[in-house]
Amino acid sequence: MSVAHPIGLKARTAVPPQEPAAVADERVLDRSIGDFIRQVRGLSEAQVEEILGHQRLHGIRFGEAAVALQLATRDDVLWALSQQFHYPYAPGDGASFNSELIAAVDPFHRQTESFRDIRSQLMLGALAPEQPRRALAVMSPNIGDGKSFFAANLAVVFSQLGARTLLIDADMRTPRQHALFGVPNDYGLSSILSGRSDTKAIHSLQDLPSLFVLPVGTLPPNPLELLQRPAFGLLVNELLGKFDHVIVDTPSSTHGADCRVLAAKCGVAMIIGRRGKSRMKALQGLVSEVTRGPAKFAGVVINDH
Repeated sequence: MSVAHPIGLKARTAVPPQEPAAVADERVLDRSIGDFIRQVRGLSEAQVEEILGHQRLHGIRFGEAAVALQLATRDDVLWALSQQFHYPYAPGDGASFNSELIAAVDPFHRQTESFRDIRSQLMLGALAPEQPRRALAVMSPNIGDGKSFFAANLAVVFSQLGARTLLIDADMRTPRQHALFGVPNDYGLSSILSGRSDTKAIHSLQDLPSLFVLPVGTLPPNPLELLQRPAFGLLVNELLGKFDHVIVDTPSSTHGADCRVLAAKCGVAMIIGRRGKSRMKALQGLVSEVTRGPAKFAGVVINDH
């Protein structure tokens, strides 16, 4: 994944998360790790003692001992560490999420590092605390550019900071977020904007407690008209008062003006392209349209998804 920086942001390399160094009371740390591993693997007291004995004998960490004895996997250890250090994610072997949610199912993947890097740049730029509170509209020229993939994973990494993050699926043409996160789509954004739903529309996620998803709901026959009503702007302002970050997945620009309307009401826009698929002319055209509008332009991301 690569990033174009039309507003002068500098690229940064995120430091990959590592197993923490030994601390003064390592036995307490290891016991805590043991509790988590025991929880996920259903270990007996005898198995835990076996792991502790192997740990003492070889002078290694609890997780390493459990893996060496084949009583846990590397993924189990990573999950246990994430729980101990309040870094939520959903292990891929048992997750209810789609495998495209790489930041949720594999937080140590190189693509996840790219999402963290983009998150950092946004928090130092268009979404910096000193900036006015605004939502982020994620846009693309064409269907299949990876826009929904990008919006979903960006929302995950924002939520992993412990910040209450809301992902809104406003793509009333080809919605995907309900399928990616495995949430019901009976009620959603279209229900709220038409006055037919409220509390049932926003879904919390057990494995990612700081992330919430508002799916699109029933596809309306008049999506552009629905989004152009004052109700969407009022809803975004209300949600910005309840969540730390609001990210909006928009329709591709091939569907018409929907994405530009959404960008204007969100306040910040980022454009996604796909390497080997998105045409430069289409990207440049969308950039030109966004920069002429009221939304702050946060940049272009070219992804390999």
